[in-house]
Amino acid sequence: SSAKLLKLALPLIKTHGFTREALSMSVLSLPTLPAHPLPDASVTALFGQGDDACRTLVHAWLDDATRRMKEEAVEKMGMGDVLKARLKSNEPVLEHLPEAFALLASSSSLLVPLLPVDPAPIIKHAVQVSNQACWIAHSDARELSWYTRRASISAIYLAAELHQLTSPKIVPEFLDSLLENAEHAGKALDETALFASYIWKSWRGIVRSSGVLV
Repeated sequence: SSAKLLKLALPLIKTHGFTREALSMSVLSLPTLPAHPLPDASVTALFGQGDDACRTLVHAWLDDATRRMKEEAVEKMGMGDVLKARLKSNEPVLEHLPEAFALLASSSSLLVPLLPVDPAPIIKHAVQVSNQACWIAHSDARELSWYTRRASISAIYLAAELHQLTSPKIVPEFLDSLLENAEHAGKALDETALFASYIWKSWRGIVRSSGVLV
């Protein structure tokens, strides 16, 4: 089934990226080994035309990473530890993430040569991470206040993920500084909106430079 092949394609992202080739090669990981990768027509039939198939793989990887946040969580994890664990799951495919987010930020439904950058899918990704992180960290009474500031967590996570693409070695310290400042300042909603706007401008530059967007 397409769901099984998507799961088999996830380990191939590290070497093949979020590509139709990774989806095509997934069939070679089946227990009954086929002789050849999936033909392109089959990739289209199962996962979508053109870049839509790649977007299907990106969404599958994001969903898997969110699922693993819960499965790999340990007791009494603070918000910082939860978000650091999620960022660590990016590491095996880090070089491919700019292209992945560029795919999310473009839309095949817009029949124009120059595709606009749509922030909604990436914001949705950050919100899903934030919701899962709050669910995991809620057992610690010290972390309960984050429930009322999930918009802040989303913005902070996006900023940390952006920083990870350019300076992966210092992203844990960068994340700690954002969480600490947000906690001390109370992080008003208008500040969060300004912060998110700044982050998105940076993300837009990253996704445009990936080559997926003209």
